[in-house]
Amino acid sequence: MGFLRLDPMMIKLIITVLLASFLPARGGFVDFFEYLTTAAIALLFFMHGAKLSREKIIAGSSHWRLHLWIMCSTFVIFPALGLLLVWWHPVNVGPEIYTGFLYLCILPATVQSSIAFTSMAGGNVAAAVCAASASSLLGVFISPLLVNLVMNVHSAAPGNGLEQIGKIMMQLLVPFVIGHLSRRWIGGWVEKHRSLIGKTDQTSILLVVYSAFSEAVVNGIWHRVGVDTLLWILAGSLLLLLIALAINIGASRLFGFSRADEIVVLFCGSKKSLANGVPMANILFPASAVGIIVLPLMIFHQVQLMICSFIAQRYKAGNEKQLAQQPEAQKS
Repeated sequence: MGFLRLDPMMIKLIITVLLASFLPARGGFVDFFEYLTTAAIALLFFMHGAKLSREKIIAGSSHWRLHLWIMCSTFVIFPALGLLLVWWHPVNVGPEIYTGFLYLCILPATVQSSIAFTSMAGGNVAAAVCAASASSLLGVFISPLLVNLVMNVHSAAPGNGLEQIGKIMMQLLVPFVIGHLSRRWIGGWVEKHRSLIGKTDQTSILLVVYSAFSEAVVNGIWHRVGVDTLLWILAGSLLLLLIALAINIGASRLFGFSRADEIVVLFCGSKKSLANGVPMANILFPASAVGIIVLPLMIFHQVQLMICSFIAQRYKAGNEKQLAQQPEAQKS
């Protein structure tokens, strides 16, 4: 039952939340962490841009039906599920929790874990690189537009949806593009130090979470969120993920996708990005609400890692079984 183990990143997130709960940033430290977080996020997306291979994107971009469905799953079906959950309102919890669920449904797919699970399961890695990268980049534009379309929220600073997109582009997209354009000079170094991207990824997310929860703790988050609410978030996350996985498997088989492409659809069409979601939330929502709104995203992140790890292992075992049977079939 290895898939039930907590992801190391989730343990770090829990420690960060506890640290913010007992030692929240106050006074001048708030501005310090804000500047530090902005710099870390910019560095993270610069490194992701430098890592992205244009050749892999071109190689994986030809399967237009697969990519169209993944975009549909990410930015149409998932938001529809979020709206249904808000309309259903099965549990009496604070409105910020349902806002958090709807927000996570609007986010783009993860990049690193989607590709890693696709590779582990024996899927079409080139297509996964293309699909996950396209989802992440399009999410810079689509996610804030969807937030303004389906939510009645006020941004962290005065402005409209276009101004929010501009801020998100400056913080996420511009460093990404600069990093990608710099690949010809630093690509070799980045390939040799790929673990550095993972550390930058984790550090930037932890900084944002600490800043967000410090503000939330000062505004009394733990007076509004109890164990029963956390259990509901866990159950809601599991429900959303299982429905999304079932829809994506059904669509893959309906469209006649190969097993390798079905794996891509499964992992790129049903996962949501913590790396994109937390910094975006800082721009899209009031600072006092960010901590509680990203709670569903943080818990969904762990749930998707556990479930998708189990699924990837099942696919891998199936592939190994087929390979073991192949010589016998050839002999017969």
